Amino acid sequence: MNAAKHHPSAEPSGISWWFEDALQAEGGQVASAVLTGELRVDVAIVGGGFTGLWTALALKERSPTQTIALIESALCGSGASGSNGGKVHGYWASLQGMAESIGEDAALAVARAGTRAQDAIRAFATTPGRDVWWREAGNIRVSTASAQDKKIDGYTSMARRLGVPDTAVALTAEQVAARCRSPVFRGGVLFPEGANVHPARLARALRMAAIEAGVAVFENSPMIGLDRGTPNRVRTPQGQIIAREVVLATNAALAGEAEAKPHLSVFSSYAVMTEAAPARLQQMGWAGDEGIADLRMFLHYFRKTPDGRVLMGSGSGPIAYGGNTADPALTQDPASAARAERGLRRLLPIMADVAVTKAWGGAIDISADRLPFFRTIPGTRIHYGCGYSGHGVNATYVGGQCLAALVLDVKDEWSSLPLCTRSLPRFPPDPFRTLGARAIRWGILACEEAEENEQSGPMLARALAAVPRVFGLRIGTR
Repeated sequence: MNAAKHHPSAEPSGISWWFEDALQAEGGQVASAVLTGELRVDVAIVGGGFTGLWTALALKERSPTQTIALIESALCGSGASGSNGGKVHGYWASLQGMAESIGEDAALAVARAGTRAQDAIRAFATTPGRDVWWREAGNIRVSTASAQDKKIDGYTSMARRLGVPDTAVALTAEQVAARCRSPVFRGGVLFPEGANVHPARLARALRMAAIEAGVAVFENSPMIGLDRGTPNRVRTPQGQIIAREVVLATNAALAGEAEAKPHLSVFSSYAVMTEAAPARLQQMGWAGDEGIADLRMFLHYFRKTPDGRVLMGSGSGPIAYGGNTADPALTQDPASAARAERGLRRLLPIMADVAVTKAWGGAIDISADRLPFFRTIPGTRIHYGCGYSGHGVNATYVGGQCLAALVLDVKDEWSSLPLCTRSLPRFPPDPFRTLGARAIRWGILACEEAEENEQSGPMLARALAAVPRVFGLRIGTR
């Protein structure tokens, strides 16, 4: 076996395999114009990822006469939207945690909104002429250690309790193996509402749809300042937008904004992509298009591509101090990339000598209760949305609808969701927030790695892993 194949072929970066492939499919780097001079519109949207683009399309659908300009600091889809695992699912797998934090009725309302989003994304992705690799076969969470087995019942019992038993179906070890064989897979739970997509191609398709709908899209045009007023002024290096309404859709960067900062922390996730190995997938019986994840807190998530590659991600990257999204550890941490690759080799040992061709990392905007939130800054017409906590492909459609409702100042099924109305829990202030989170991260990782060897974590690790419950936070809660 070639030992060199056990390490990413290149140092991890902030540019994903997905985004490189999407640009290649377009025939190269095709950018919109840079914003120059002054532009006056009804709505200015800052951020050309999923949230900003879905918001623009929602506004055009609801109020076609609205003039809208969208700016993106680089290219649309080059950030988190084009770097994630491309797993599309709503909140049925989050029922238990949501019921504990916002109540059972509110949890059901959010989960049903996710189903509406799933239907809408499916309709967009499967429109003839859009090659975004939509594949729909559900999502599976698998136990890979005896300590994880009890979590399966938590999912299914909560679904039964809330009257939606079909949303979470227990799988025996044999049923898991019938879908994907691995010597470490035990039982599991199937969430039928789930799909995979090429996230960067989806982002670029949304960009094109927004342009075709009449949205003025400017790339390589970062916001360097926002002057609040009536109207507001969004400043870029070479121009400015004057707008009555402003939507901030900048993902983890909102951790630097005073209104969002108390409720947001910036973690990171790393992923590796293998070379194409369809024969190996056939050997393990992975014939379907399920997205799969283990039952760790800092989980491994994985899926395959149409040409037989496997993406393996690990949500266990470094935590930025003070929400600093410029921290290079968020995109260039070799240890985190190596952890994702070790997950690949352990969970899918038949891929042991299949080369990794790309490794990358990126920031995740984690909210204190693991749910996104959408708000209008009091006394202004500036709106923002963030806190997707690693589950943004589906939830950004919900976010676009919520933000459109806030811009139009209407009370509807979206703006009435708990995502727009609940009281937001806070993280402790720094340095306690970051240093404490880093210690808890170490404790959870140590415990989960020990459990995979059927051992108990060190006493200190177990104590640190239990700390979030003291503060009533879901982040890091085991």
